[in-house]
Amino acid sequence: MRSVKRRVLSGLEVLARARPRWLRGRRVGLLMHPASVGPAYIPARDLIRDRCGARLRALFGPQHGFAGEKQDNMIESAHGVDPELDIPVYSLYSETRSPAPEMLADIDLLLVDLQDVGTRVYTFEWTTALALEACAAQGKEVVILDRPNPIGGVTLEGNLIRPGYTSFVGLYPVPMRHGLTLGELAALVNARMAAGEGAGGERIAPPTRRRDGAGWRCPGRCALTVVPMAGWRRRMLFPGTGLPWVLPSPNMPTFDTAVVYPGQVLLEGTNLSEGRGTTRPFEIFGAPFIDMKAVRRRFEARRLPGVVLREHAFEPTFHKWKGEVCRGFQMHVTDVAAYKPYLTTLAILQDIIAEHGRRFEWKQPPYEYVTDRLPIDVLTGDPAVRQALEGGGDLRALERSWRAEIAAFAREAREVRLYE
Repeated sequence: MRSVKRRVLSGLEVLARARPRWLRGRRVGLLMHPASVGPAYIPARDLIRDRCGARLRALFGPQHGFAGEKQDNMIESAHGVDPELDIPVYSLYSETRSPAPEMLADIDLLLVDLQDVGTRVYTFEWTTALALEACAAQGKEVVILDRPNPIGGVTLEGNLIRPGYTSFVGLYPVPMRHGLTLGELAALVNARMAAGEGAGGERIAPPTRRRDGAGWRCPGRCALTVVPMAGWRRRMLFPGTGLPWVLPSPNMPTFDTAVVYPGQVLLEGTNLSEGRGTTRPFEIFGAPFIDMKAVRRRFEARRLPGVVLREHAFEPTFHKWKGEVCRGFQMHVTDVAAYKPYLTTLAILQDIIAEHGRRFEWKQPPYEYVTDRLPIDVLTGDPAVRQALEGGGDLRALERSWRAEIAAFAREAREVRLYE
């Protein structure tokens, strides 16, 4: 097997090498998960402990647990204690999704090292946003140790969230595929927090380099610094970085999963299996009632670029349709640059509704703690998307209707870009 030459250093590695002055003497908390690794797969916990010693006072974990062991949505994790360091491990997917004041009392600075996947509904983005809000309220600093957007930092796709449809899978109005790193998105959220939540589009102050060590200061309500990666470029896909892929969540096993996720995550709002309980979640999907040939004929008539649906039967070992044979497909992306994940999955859903409207169902609430809206509307952030699917609306026209808001978002996001 050919090895990929290392081209990128993560923010964690940059911090470990730079040893910035602003870290000295500070009591530190660390928000991390299993993908928070440095060279030789050393966990961020160990690297930060080596740099900070007893000043590492608390650990925090996002959805799926500090160890990444929880499989599904709305499966909470308990708080605990690190047995080696004898410091608290706080779950931010528990009775609270925001750090409580007592969790922050013994720290001056919260380090955040989370691998994101460039998709609005991936909750690590909003765990970070809630941490910004909590730390701002308590006068604590936040430092994001940046990591790549696995699917690149150029392409944007999808609608923005409509007023009244914010949730833990979208606290601020951003498109489904937003083209930002976690650090850049945090900088944007921080600026919006100061301006007040809204549709965005306001002129915001750009980040400025810190003179006391590695990092960019990001203006806004919270004292926020982003430690950028070294060597990352916006057109890079994750395999080109040379960084190791470690599962950021249990059903994100590969880079290929991340590529299809901005669209296939919508299946969580339906009675279709999104492939949980298989070895290729989100790439594999279906249900016992699917007529594979009929659905494939409809889909292929659309001539959408960069993807092939291969007929595939499977039997999930857990989750939807556990133990039943599902008829469906494996999604094979043949051209990542041309492929449009959000539009593609909308087309698949519309075709399945047209072919199997009597057996296809929208999943009922709750979904990610929202009890009064359909999960599909929570996921898309706009009920008009569901209505277009149900009514057989022109999806290309729907996509064109988002152009102005995507362009406005791109102009706003350009101010927080840390990489060219």
